[in-house]
Amino acid sequence: MRYYHLPEFHGPDALRVDRRDVPEPMPHEVLVRMRAWSVNYRDLLIAEGRYGQGMKPDLVPLSDGAGEVVGTGSLVDRWSVGDRVAGVFMPDWTSGPPTGPKIASALGGPVDGVLAEYVVFDQAALVALPDHLDHAEAATLPCAGTTAWHAVVTCGAVAPGQRVLTLGSGGVSVFALQFAVLAGARVAATSGSDAKLERLRALGATLLVNYNETPRWGRLVHEETGGGVDHVIEVGGAGTLVESLRAVRTGGRISVIGVLSRGDGIDPVRVLRKGLTLQGMQVGSRETFEAMNAAIAGAGLRPVIDRAFPFSDAAAAYRYLATGRHTGKVVIVAD
Repeated sequence: MRYYHLPEFHGPDALRVDRRDVPEPMPHEVLVRMRAWSVNYRDLLIAEGRYGQGMKPDLVPLSDGAGEVVGTGSLVDRWSVGDRVAGVFMPDWTSGPPTGPKIASALGGPVDGVLAEYVVFDQAALVALPDHLDHAEAATLPCAGTTAWHAVVTCGAVAPGQRVLTLGSGGVSVFALQFAVLAGARVAATSGSDAKLERLRALGATLLVNYNETPRWGRLVHEETGGGVDHVIEVGGAGTLVESLRAVRTGGRISVIGVLSRGDGIDPVRVLRKGLTLQGMQVGSRETFEAMNAAIAGAGLRPVIDRAFPFSDAAAAYRYLATGRHTGKVVIVAD
């Protein structure tokens, strides 16, 4: 079988494809023939050596993928050959709050990921796919989809009539928009592109702000929503958090997810004065993933895929993600 690895960490061009035997599942494991994968900004940072310490040479990259079961160990009782499945981002996080060991199990770094034609998973580290989704759509769910659901629904408890602000048009932000609309919330969205804003409008956003035209967009959002949004899905990091603090209402919530931009330090006085909940978000457990999938299946919701690349040219998917031209997810499909 073919698989990708990273002998070094200096960008997408460091990816190398090689061959090895198809792995044999242990008694509690499942062998999955992978059909599609998705690329997250985290994967790009890892490939570029910018994600932190502890990444081993020859790491198999990517956390997100979907396929079908083609073999099971002797003790497997959750899955059968032919089942369509996706891997859990943190295989050791089944339920409950995050812990150090659960977070340390994240696929694609430092633990080997899924960018291979066949992957073995512990039977507890898989979820069933919504029937109406193809493999490429399902491959977008483990990281971006589950993170957005965890922020908007599990922790954010979004309710009809509330206001949610999403930043940009990446995978987490687009999923957050979709889930907020599904819950009956009103969504404000930012982007630096009018064309992307129109795509976000089509997905249900009702207040659209071009941050290139309005750099101090937080104040505008606060005014246009009559006192601020209830919840901000903050993916920009230090470069956008100041504006998010302006945009959120007193007593509101900011879910801090991404680190896409740099900026100056944040004055905690605004957090104190507004009585805000400022929470760093991890992706989510298998239980969270399964709850999201049930909602996706019930609503017939479809993930937004910008562009697909063949497995034989996986590096091109990384390079395209790095351009920032995408809306939604960038995926890789079996060839």
